[in-house]
Amino acid sequence: MDNKTIRMENDGVALTADDSQLPGASPSWQVKLLYDGACPLCVREVNFLQKRDGGRGLVAFVNIADDRYTPEANGGVDFETAMGRIHAVLPDGTVITNVAVFRHVYEVLGMGWVYAATKLPIVGAIVDFVYGLWADWRLVLTGRADLATITAERQQRLACNDLERCQE
Repeated sequence: MDNKTIRMENDGVALTADDSQLPGASPSWQVKLLYDGACPLCVREVNFLQKRDGGRGLVAFVNIADDRYTPEANGGVDFETAMGRIHAVLPDGTVITNVAVFRHVYEVLGMGWVYAATKLPIVGAIVDFVYGLWADWRLVLTGRADLATITAERQQRLACNDLERCQE
C-alpha cells in the first residue's frame, strides 16, 4: 500500500486522510494544518492554500470542526486547544503554533517570502502579538459563540452520536 493522500469532500469542507498511520509508513505531506472549518476567514485562507498546493499533497488540511476530528491523529492537539490558536503537525510529530504555522505552510508551498520578515525578532514579536489579538477575538469578530459554548455544543453532539439517544 502506498502513502498517497486522499481528498474527500464532506459537506463542502475538504478533509485529508492518509495512510501514514501504518507502521513504518511516512506521510506524503510535509505539514498537517489544523484549521477551523466553521470559521469563514479560516476557510478562505485554506481554500487559497489548497489552490497553491495544487493537488501535490504537500499540506494535509484537517478540519478541527468536523466531529470526526481526534487529537490522537493530530499531534495530541485537543479540540479546545486547536480552537484557541492555529496549530500544525510536522511529519516527525512536532507541533507548531501561531505565526510559525503560517510561515512553515507558506514555505512548504513555495511562498516563504510572504512571512520571511516574521523571522526578524522585532517584526516577529509584533506579528505574534497581533496574531494573538486576532486569535483571542476571532470567534466574536466572525459572529460566533464563545469557545466554551462551542466546546460544550460539540461535546453534547459527540455524546449524542456515541449514545445514539439524542433526537433533534
